[in-house]
Amino acid sequence: MSEKKPTPGPATTAERIADFAERLKRLDEAQKAATEKQKAKGKNSAMARIMQLVDPGTGFTEIDKFVRSRGDSFGDSGKRPDRDAVIMGVGRIHGREVGIFSQDFSVFGGSLGEAAGAKIVKLQEYALKAGVPIIGILDSGGARIQEGVTALGKYGEIFRLNTQSSGVIPQFSIICGPAAGGAVYSPALTDFVVMVDKTSQMFVTGPDVIKAVTGEDVGMEELGGAETHSVRTGVSHYLASDEPDAFDYVRSVLAYLPQNNLAEHPLYASVVSETPTEADKELDVIIPDSANQPYDMLDVIARSVDDDSFLEVQPLFAPNIIIGFARVEGKPVGVVANQPKEMAGTLNIEASEKAARFVRFCDAFGLPIITLVDVPGFLPGTDQEWQGVIRRGAKLLYAYSEATVPLITVITRKAYGGAYIVMGSKHLGADINMAWPTAELAVMGGQGAVNILYRAEIKEAEENGEDVAALRAKLASEYTQNVASPFLAAERGEIDNVIYPHMTRIAIIRSMRALGTKRASMPAKKHGNIPL
Repeated sequence: MSEKKPTPGPATTAERIADFAERLKRLDEAQKAATEKQKAKGKNSAMARIMQLVDPGTGFTEIDKFVRSRGDSFGDSGKRPDRDAVIMGVGRIHGREVGIFSQDFSVFGGSLGEAAGAKIVKLQEYALKAGVPIIGILDSGGARIQEGVTALGKYGEIFRLNTQSSGVIPQFSIICGPAAGGAVYSPALTDFVVMVDKTSQMFVTGPDVIKAVTGEDVGMEELGGAETHSVRTGVSHYLASDEPDAFDYVRSVLAYLPQNNLAEHPLYASVVSETPTEADKELDVIIPDSANQPYDMLDVIARSVDDDSFLEVQPLFAPNIIIGFARVEGKPVGVVANQPKEMAGTLNIEASEKAARFVRFCDAFGLPIITLVDVPGFLPGTDQEWQGVIRRGAKLLYAYSEATVPLITVITRKAYGGAYIVMGSKHLGADINMAWPTAELAVMGGQGAVNILYRAEIKEAEENGEDVAALRAKLASEYTQNVASPFLAAERGEIDNVIYPHMTRIAIIRSMRALGTKRASMPAKKHGNIPL
């Protein structure tokens, strides 16, 4: 049998350049076809998504555009499109370099095989070495079935590099379609996951498999849609209304972050007054006279940082605690705050884990943390206890205790029991702790305390037909004044200062200046063992 002779390639310089032009033309045509295919489904192409994300007019340097799958399984050897199922390279956001990969659903359903996986791994390695953030735009059916364990192996390499990059470079995942099976774990390892409403889905096993195995009948959106993961599970950090909204949010977050854990923070021009403004003075009347009446902590945050600088993270998940980024004199900070409007600001499992991960992120990238406290305690109940609030609530204790960045805490109203300790207390290592005159620092609130401390007196008054409600109120007021007063805490050095509410913004500015040269480190060790 005669051997098949190879087809001779271009020989002259002109022929080689013409061949290159032809290859680029083929790439162009494939891109146009992909765009039309995605457009027919009401979706953007992989390249269009990248161009929406990067700075306009700065271009995008594509890497590995000629990579093709080996295509030697299940008779697909003839289907070997350039780029395989992912486009990746380097672009600019806010004038700074960023590594970006975008999965192409028009090619094998965006599935990850050996070639596509190798491309993502190469980009991760570049981002880690160069110290630049990395953004993944996901739209994939998961591992490429035809390639078997080879595809799974590439997922493993991606996960390992996600882990190595954690705390070194910021990592983002934007879900613009399905992410199923192994595809969900890389986003879960990144710092921020953004999902698009009615477009994104994430699940380990799909509705069909669940029905076959467990008999449960559940739809794609209910199982793993953007709303489910933004409200119920906390997997998603932002629920975008559409793809441009998702890209805008990622761009906004990047504006607060350094390129890597050793880089300088981005600084923005900021004109601030060290004289209380009319907006500052509104804080003097924000705390209701009734201890059980709520107020909006977002109003306090807005008046404690630079104007219009607060960007909330995970606003729909565990709304009883607020986390997000802000600026103080143009410098980025992280903010953690109880929200009295939701569940009276109590801490629970979800709130503890949400805040703990954010505190650790800020600490990893050198962002000072401002904590605003109004917490009556941990949410009581068998549901919380049986789901492990002891272990899972301890994550927030751990996060604050290991943080070495500047820590500034302001207590606005309630700070009771173990929840007081957890919320950036002096005892966990906070640098500057302040309280408003309305603050109450105690083991528990006055009403709860009198039920224990004055049980006999209350019972006697009840038997004598006296006004028990009035007696309770009087005793509770005395307890608050004599035991829970912020001046008592200040007298004993448990807090550093009591301030007027209208001085909060100015006090934070001065505290940030005072802590600008802070240097601290943890004892030498391989790593701690956070109660996961």
